[in-house]
Amino acid sequence: MKYHRVCIESFGYALPEQRVTTAELESRLTPLYRRLRLPEGRLELITGIEERRFWPHGASIGEQSARAGRLALAAAEFDPARVGALIHGSVCRDHLEPATACKVHHQLGLPPGCVLYDVSNACLGLLSGIVQVANMIELRQIQAGLVVGCESSRQVVEHTIETLNADTTLTRRSVKDSIATLTLGSAACGVFVCDAEVSRTGNRLLGATALANTRFHDLCQSGQDTAGADMRPLMSTNSEKLMEEGIATGAKTFELFLQEHEISREQIDHTFAHQVGPTHHNRMYEALGLDPARDFTTMRWLGNTGAVAAPVTAAIGADQGLIPDDPGGKRVALLGIGSGINCLMLLVDWRKSIVMHQGRLRRRR
Repeated sequence: MKYHRVCIESFGYALPEQRVTTAELESRLTPLYRRLRLPEGRLELITGIEERRFWPHGASIGEQSARAGRLALAAAEFDPARVGALIHGSVCRDHLEPATACKVHHQLGLPPGCVLYDVSNACLGLLSGIVQVANMIELRQIQAGLVVGCESSRQVVEHTIETLNADTTLTRRSVKDSIATLTLGSAACGVFVCDAEVSRTGNRLLGATALANTRFHDLCQSGQDTAGADMRPLMSTNSEKLMEEGIATGAKTFELFLQEHEISREQIDHTFAHQVGPTHHNRMYEALGLDPARDFTTMRWLGNTGAVAAPVTAAIGADQGLIPDDPGGKRVALLGIGSGINCLMLLVDWRKSIVMHQGRLRRRR
């Protein structure tokens, strides 16, 4: 997929105020730890996650997504009445129906002619939404679109802790399938995408590469389809196998990415990837042959924020001045790997960062 007139114009993001350390989660797992004689500090040692954030009890997914979208529009100084498409792309949503995008559309005061819907694609939802909006812009169906999402980890993490403490049949081996759930974090992000004719940044989306390896669709699954403030699914993840096959699929996708866009590894100035944990991240970059010094990560203090992870990491990195404004452009890659297994990688000619955020941000690399 190649684009000629699409720009990723601005980002908006919001972070919950409440920080929850991995040590706090372990203290709540005391019954399980005592039963299985697990050493304290094991969870942080295995995952590399120091903390994550939780939205307040009962927080609305749609309201937080709208908050991030409003920030992205404000950063771009773009009239909401001219937005032609709205896509809500996070795993979390307010209801099974209607689309959470409906609440976001109403709260942002977007026009009746705006196309809107939810996209569900595990941790690739927002990146998939960017591609769909880009397609509409390239076809001149719309002039601009907004992609938003909010992930909330409180419910699933708390439900998992309750279940682990209550299930006396668990063993050291079987409990591993729940570890990935305990790394989940919360955040909201909005990405404003527009036609180059109305762009102030010139941050052109050059193209995207997708690859599916659905032979491994069953390595990470949620046991039920629930939504809203009481979204409490139990997830089962074969973390070791998923990491192995995800990295292998990512490496294949990246080779196609380089070929399709006629670019070398050395020509990529900055990368932002889906954030799972340091071990996965280091192994992935080694497999892709990329320089970690050109990367930026947030997972140690935000955890795995699902479909929001790659775009919110790009937004925070840009907000912290990681990508200096450059009229000549920097080559930036957004690297997405999601359960399924699906990969989606985007290449951007980045010239100017426009980002707005709410919520105090600990500025750390």
